[in-house]
Amino acid sequence: MSDGTLEVSKSDEIVALAKALSSPTRYQIVKLLIDKEMDISNIAKAMKQTEANTSAQIKFLEKAKILESRYEPGAHGVRKVCKTNVKKVIINL
Repeated sequence: MSDGTLEVSKSDEIVALAKALSSPTRYQIVKLLIDKEMDISNIAKAMKQTEANTSAQIKFLEKAKILESRYEPGAHGVRKVCKTNVKKVIINL
């Protein structure tokens, strides 16, 4: 996936990908993160959503391997920082 392409061919991967991108909210999160990293708090603010809802949406996208996340020290504990390297998806049926 280093070139920005996610290729899926297993049925469970295809279903997870389709489910992840079927939500307008999740699709907008992917578009928001296409060229930058953001933490959950800032994604939630940009999407005008709660952090809890944003976190739940991020989990769908992580499961589909569209987003990658890591934890970093924050002002009040740790913060989850998300990014995507996916700019192209190939589905092999």
